[in-house]
Amino acid sequence: MRRKSLGLLALIAVPSLFLGLLFSSVLLLAPANPAAADCGPVAIVVDGATRVEGYSAEQLKNAAAVVGAGKALNLSVKGQTISIMVALGESGLRVLDYGDGPGPDSRGLFQQRDNGAWGSYTDRMDPSISATNFIKALQAVPGWELLEPTIAGNKVQRNADPYHYQKYWPDAVKIVQALSDGKFSVEGGNCGIPGKSGAGDDYPWKDSPTWLQVGAGSAAASPLGMFYRECVDFALWRVNQQMGSTSAPFKFLNGNFRPDGQGLGSAVTWKAGWDARGWPSGKTPRVGAVVWYAPGVGGSDPTFGHVAVVKEVKADGTYVEEGYNGNPPPDDHNYYTRTVKSSVPSAFLYLPNQEEKK
Repeated sequence: MRRKSLGLLALIAVPSLFLGLLFSSVLLLAPANPAAADCGPVAIVVDGATRVEGYSAEQLKNAAAVVGAGKALNLSVKGQTISIMVALGESGLRVLDYGDGPGPDSRGLFQQRDNGAWGSYTDRMDPSISATNFIKALQAVPGWELLEPTIAGNKVQRNADPYHYQKYWPDAVKIVQALSDGKFSVEGGNCGIPGKSGAGDDYPWKDSPTWLQVGAGSAAASPLGMFYRECVDFALWRVNQQMGSTSAPFKFLNGNFRPDGQGLGSAVTWKAGWDARGWPSGKTPRVGAVVWYAPGVGGSDPTFGHVAVVKEVKADGTYVEEGYNGNPPPDDHNYYTRTVKSSVPSAFLYLPNQEEKK
């Protein structure tokens, strides 16, 4: 579906305040629903009738031990699923009594090393104990719930490829769903959606006036130094949130983001701002990364472009982006989600805890 570029707004210069611009909807492929809030751990429902295609009864028994260890530690469903994903990537959900080339002393479901950090040989070979030790290490990772699942797992396991576990995520979700008797869904419902950025429209200033309503002055300025309900303000809120800064005084502001003293600015300058800060960028979508559209790219404003945030990465080469001010009036300056081909944006701007797979 394509619509003509709207090109409606011109930037109104105000010291330290910059607008994000209205983004035409030529990128829309399919509607996406906002994510629900994480609802905590799932309980195990396992009996002789539990089946997951491609997995044996022994593997499911081991998976149940992992999920049960998570529940005992009040680990969220996302954390339980990460734990299964890592066990799949390390051992195929089998208690292995051997290691590999990089770790010949690795043992058990999580291939834990004989370095004193993971207990005795008996501990490492016990599904429940080894899972408990993995989960405690995961919970000690700062901000792990805001990381991509594979990155969170890598922070614990420290394997060479941080994206090694990514391909195991769909099966991990399927196994946790089966073991929990389908009590949560990756498409929404009462539980959170593992691997998603944020919980839908949690922007703190969603009811604040826009500059169109009160003028391009201090009444429309958010605490981040942008105008309320612009694409740039939402994106900078998401950056702060993912970096652990969720209330004033915020760590990252329009005026202090760049070390060279320039403002982060309107959407057109964000790639330059990222480069000035030394943060990475690339062409691969990662959950939580800022999506940057150069002027005119993908239907963005021909002068100022657009920024959004990656909410979900799909296996078919698309991703779900979330943002503000991405729809035509009367739904401008509101939250939106849309599915976009990964090849459309100019770049993905990563946070320091993200990186592009080489």
